[in-house]
Amino acid sequence: MKQINYLILIGCIVWMTFWGGGVYGQNNAALLTGKVTEKGTKQPIAGATVVLKDNDNRTIVGTTTDVEGNYSLRARMQGLKLAVSYTGYKSSGAIAVGDRKTINVQIESTNNVIDEVVISKSKPVNDGTGMGISKERNTAAISTISMDELSEMQSVSVDQALQGRLPGVDITTVSGDPGAGMQIRIRGTSSLNGATDPLIVVDGMPYDITIPDDFNFATSDDNAYGQLLNIAPSDIQDISVLKDAAATAVWGSRGANGVLVITTKRGTVSAPTLGYTFKGSISKQPESIPLLNGDQYSTLLSEEFYNAGRVFSTTDNAQQFQYDPNNTYIYHNYSNNSNWVDAITQLGYFQDHNLQVRGGGEKARYLASIGYFNQEGTTIGTGLNRLSARINLDYVVSERIGFQSDVSYTHVDNDNLYHANVRDIAYRKMPNQAIWEYDEYGNLTGNLFNPASSAQGFYPGTYNPLSMVQNAIGKQLGDILGTRFNVDYKLIPNTLRFVSTLALNIRNNKTKLFLPQLATGRPFTENTVNKASDSDLDEFSLSTNTRLLFTPALGDNHQLTANLSFLTSDYRYTIQGLSSTNTASSYLQDPSVASRTLTGDAKSVTTQSRSIGALIQANYMLNKKYVFAASLRGDGNSKFGPDNRYGLFPAFSAAWQIGRENFLKDINAIKDIKLRASWGRSGNAPRRDYTYINVYSTNDYAYLDENGVYSKNIELSDLKWETVTQQNLGMDVEMFDYRLMFGGEIYKNRTTDLMMDNIQIPTYTGYSGLAMNVGTMDNDGWEANFTVVPIRNKKWDVSFTFNIAHNQNVIREISPLYPRENARSSLKNKTFFTYFQENNPYGSFYGFRYLGVYKDQEATIAKDAQGNAIVSPDGETIYMRFNYPTVDYVFQAGDAMYEDINHDGVIDQKDIVYLGNSNPKLTGGFGFNVGYNKRLKLSAFFNYRQGSQIINGTKMNTTDMLGYNNQSTAVLRRWRKDGDITDIPRALFGTGYNSLGSSRYVEDASFLRLRTVTLKYDFAKEFLQRFHIEGLGAYLTVENIFTLTKYTGQDPDVAVKLKDAFTVLMDNSMTPPLKTVTLGITARF
Repeated sequence: MKQINYLILIGCIVWMTFWGGGVYGQNNAALLTGKVTEKGTKQPIAGATVVLKDNDNRTIVGTTTDVEGNYSLRARMQGLKLAVSYTGYKSSGAIAVGDRKTINVQIESTNNVIDEVVISKSKPVNDGTGMGISKERNTAAISTISMDELSEMQSVSVDQALQGRLPGVDITTVSGDPGAGMQIRIRGTSSLNGATDPLIVVDGMPYDITIPDDFNFATSDDNAYGQLLNIAPSDIQDISVLKDAAATAVWGSRGANGVLVITTKRGTVSAPTLGYTFKGSISKQPESIPLLNGDQYSTLLSEEFYNAGRVFSTTDNAQQFQYDPNNTYIYHNYSNNSNWVDAITQLGYFQDHNLQVRGGGEKARYLASIGYFNQEGTTIGTGLNRLSARINLDYVVSERIGFQSDVSYTHVDNDNLYHANVRDIAYRKMPNQAIWEYDEYGNLTGNLFNPASSAQGFYPGTYNPLSMVQNAIGKQLGDILGTRFNVDYKLIPNTLRFVSTLALNIRNNKTKLFLPQLATGRPFTENTVNKASDSDLDEFSLSTNTRLLFTPALGDNHQLTANLSFLTSDYRYTIQGLSSTNTASSYLQDPSVASRTLTGDAKSVTTQSRSIGALIQANYMLNKKYVFAASLRGDGNSKFGPDNRYGLFPAFSAAWQIGRENFLKDINAIKDIKLRASWGRSGNAPRRDYTYINVYSTNDYAYLDENGVYSKNIELSDLKWETVTQQNLGMDVEMFDYRLMFGGEIYKNRTTDLMMDNIQIPTYTGYSGLAMNVGTMDNDGWEANFTVVPIRNKKWDVSFTFNIAHNQNVIREISPLYPRENARSSLKNKTFFTYFQENNPYGSFYGFRYLGVYKDQEATIAKDAQGNAIVSPDGETIYMRFNYPTVDYVFQAGDAMYEDINHDGVIDQKDIVYLGNSNPKLTGGFGFNVGYNKRLKLSAFFNYRQGSQIINGTKMNTTDMLGYNNQSTAVLRRWRKDGDITDIPRALFGTGYNSLGSSRYVEDASFLRLRTVTLKYDFAKEFLQRFHIEGLGAYLTVENIFTLTKYTGQDPDVAVKLKDAFTVLMDNSMTPPLKTVTLGITARF
């Protein structure tokens, strides 16, 4: 019912919009007609904008030409002038109408982009503040990209399309499953426990969509509903990224991690134009890591047991590997060559439809769009459906007053995996086990084979992956209603404006999880069977921005723009959840129905946060050469206690238009050179609410037959803002008639008063730790981007782009109270010790240095620093040991060899060293565009990351040869006998230390990827005229064609949310980025 009400509301607004948009006719109006053609060829121009303006250059009415170049306008013609414009052509200028009834106009093609570049310099920079500062007056580090450049890509959300496109914006893949989202970092990671994602600003208003950290109901995943997923890419005009303090400081505490400013499309002064776009694609995963077949796997197990001194045939599970035809049921179900990864993998597809109408007159302009997106993932059981609608309305009441009203609605239906680790299970699942059950006669029963237990164990340690993805339910339903209202009142025309904007966003998200008995195979009496859980999140955010914009007329040599703003934000959410197990049937999936046990019962979280801000900002340009800008932002945030609730964040910047100095005027090759410098501060608030007061909760432990109430946290009255101080130097160069353009930045960012959790305190306090401001972190780097246009004429248009960025992250200071070592770390197989140390980057890896394999027993002799054998006091040879005296395992021939850092003959914690980090040294992208005859276009784009490292968790699990897990074919080169020289240790069941966290699993994740190749064709206007079509184009795009990398996992593009200082980046077999072929069609009517 709620969705129906939303659609009725949107329908009413659409009707009112079109009704209002047509009310610009006037009494006693005359009709003016004519035809617009290209000068020289006399060919008609379809889609040209034709307007009538008065003596004040105010547009009275407008339209666009039809497919034959004809137009018609109705208005009172007295004193009006006609103007015609079209992209790629010179404007006609003002043509007096007088008494004429027909005016034919010829406009001249520019055949180049010079005019467009010059015009763009006077366009406002999109920093989200509404000040309207032109590019030539800009003093900040801002990168902008038009969505027209990304329109041919298959992208469910904007973040996918931006990958590699903008310098300093590092975007990595969370998963290739539908709706999984991306991780965005602008100029590195600036916070550890505060918010780390950039602020999203849509049409000048912050966009708040957040799932709280203190509520993790079942397997809810906040990545599935990322902020950018809820904005259809087809509704976006352009995106700007604010990177330095001059740009981000105006957003105060919310801009510390950078800002993404999104501007949506709006109506135009023209007759209604209908546009339709379609995209359809097929996707497949890259080749998976090759695994052992059933015979190779069984042979390996026998060797594991033999090397461990055990007899395989005497174990309880031996019958699953003996292939005894007399034990018919076991024989048929455990004598297979199953590829579990292939079993849960399928071809993916998606379709994307978008219908958009825009137009209007002098009084009212409108844009209305509706879109439908449907995607089926390459992992069975995953999919995404999205219905989106948007109405953007502009209404001019008079010369002084104007309104804007925007309404958007998105409904998302996302099918997720119940267990995110299903691909990890598939990689490790024993291959001799059947996927589908056989009876004792060798006939398929039609049921998935999912025994209650096997040699590998039982759920949740293992299960039938195909049964899990086919039967378990992990569904999320989301409804998002966004509204924005804006009033613009010119208090003093051309001098002082009052602008007030209100944005209201309402979101409801339902998560439904159900785990039937078929998914696990466990007995019906267990709590893991028929487990149901539902959660319901209601989110509400209200933001206002009221500002005065001052633009006095000071003459040609002085330009001043000032802004005084007051901003408020109110954010609330409520989550309610219910869980139960052992419902009577797999068809009873509601946790509220009667069940045998209640494991989670009811849960709920409610919270609210508020913030206010005041901003004063000014930009002054002298002699069209020297620009000075300053801002001061004051913020108040309810997440802090009364003593530290308010913060001040200043910023100063300047720019010098060197290209306009006399000493460069005679150098024709240089069109413009501008130097920029900025300094400023911004703040960062904690992620959690109510940190400054004691919060109490209940638990499941009873005392005197009553549930207890306990204090969850210590009152943090002294917690204060994280402060990010930024310094930036930039340069913009344009040369050779804008055929060569360059932009460069150098920056130094320092975060002080880092918020960190888990400060160690005595346990007798009743708390495990607390949060404090205890650290300093630096992010220093540089960025550069180039655009080269070697060919530009009437037939050909060829351009190349390249961008590169470097960021170095270093932890400079940590409080002595903060633990340097993760208390959860331990010296055991497949585990990395995690540390947090000064002068190393955030996201660092620590472990043993892997040196290979002991080829024979002699190689295991301990050596001192000079390479001499170590002997005991009685002259006996000392052999390498592990963790003596706690464990005292003596390494044998064929075991893994680790570097003995201190040469004491023992591999222990003292031999753990720094191995690398997950931060890339270089990121960026490059590509080319080749256009012919303005209709045929070929483009390609590459993106890359260099210098980042990752822990290959899949390799760790599939080369350990430690138990019953299946292994990759890499283990076929394992050590088998004395003298073998290899990098893979011997197979050893249940013992040994061949899989310690070491450099063996830390791999170079650098890559170069051919991200997209697109061939596009626009049909000739003459051909389309006979079908009454204004424009028609078709394109074919291929994505992720190949990836050059040394990484041995499935794909090096991996992201993980670093939740604390001890989280490391590990590839755990998530769905990789997909290879996709997309066919698209665009049409205008």
